[in-house]
Amino acid sequence: MPEPLDQALAEVRELLLAPGLTRAVAAGRRRGHAPSVSRAQVRPVTLKSGRKLQIVTDDGSRPFTRNVDPGAEAAAAFDELLAEPFGNWHVETETSTVQVRITKKGDAQVHRAAATVAATAGPQAHDRAKQWLLDPGDPLFEVIGGNAAKRRQIDAFLRALAATLPDELPSPLRVVDLGCGNAYLTFAAYRYLAGRGAQVQVVGVDVREDQRVRNTAVAERLGCAADVSFVAGTIEEAALPFTPDLVLALHACDTATDQALARAVRWEAKWVLAAPCCHHDIAAQLKNVKTPFPYGETTRHAILRERFADVLTDSLRAALLRLHGYRVDVVEFIDSAHTPRNLLLRSRRTGAEPTAEQRTEYADLTAQWGVDPALAKMLAS
Repeated sequence: MPEPLDQALAEVRELLLAPGLTRAVAAGRRRGHAPSVSRAQVRPVTLKSGRKLQIVTDDGSRPFTRNVDPGAEAAAAFDELLAEPFGNWHVETETSTVQVRITKKGDAQVHRAAATVAATAGPQAHDRAKQWLLDPGDPLFEVIGGNAAKRRQIDAFLRALAATLPDELPSPLRVVDLGCGNAYLTFAAYRYLAGRGAQVQVVGVDVREDQRVRNTAVAERLGCAADVSFVAGTIEEAALPFTPDLVLALHACDTATDQALARAVRWEAKWVLAAPCCHHDIAAQLKNVKTPFPYGETTRHAILRERFADVLTDSLRAALLRLHGYRVDVVEFIDSAHTPRNLLLRSRRTGAEPTAEQRTEYADLTAQWGVDPALAKMLAS
């Protein structure tokens, strides 16, 4: 139920100044307004000079840290932060968690809950903490589980996303996640992008209706159902309410990755991030063609043929994207210890016409190996 904004912010102020504060985060922006910093974090620390409240703000280029005395100095600093038009506040104390989201109408949606993790005794030591792109205390992790391995995977994905997008994000920024599954990366992308100040609209697509229902419930629980929605349908045919700027396709199996890339090209999406999964299509074709000399050893053994098929498949995908006006980087977005499928095709649309050399190189490569990539057939249809 919406509450008056001034009343909700007064509650946040009281919690920030209370002795039981463990941490607080402000991020996002209100409709039609932009705060002077993209994010602010507050936590108690113990220094040689005694107990302080540490405030870390980030203007998008680097964090700025200051330590204030509890009391009047902290109250003045918090009043400045509360006057900023942040879209979300997340406050944790030793006994409770309070989340405030400012709606488009300027009201406050407030979620209050008992603390889920026992707070450590006393303020945190003043150690340099890892700078996560999505704070480990974000409400998302309360829903999907916040173990260290999942946080690292999400952080690695968000860093790849950050490296793909420009510093100044378009607003609104329209995003589609094709083959979203349980959508924890969909939500992570939304939380991160919204935290950078953009108005973000996200649609997740998955063929399973039960996933749509589950993910919609998660969006409602996180208070972002107005901006994050889900549809059940195939990657090729699912209807979207907009033409996306950013297309995600993360671990879509075999030619489902090709389906996602083909739709992204037809949409002329500005940015595409695709993490391929299995590569059966080209692997099956290699079994039925004569390997060109002198590369027989690369396909003689099944395990080597499978690995070579992976490389050839993604090389051809990257080449086809370049032929259709994209600049492509193929990178590892996380250590292989976390997942063997750790390759990412990171693409940005430039609209550049392919060179004659690029066309010839692609034609010669497919002819030499006798393969016809699924993506090529989809783009030609």
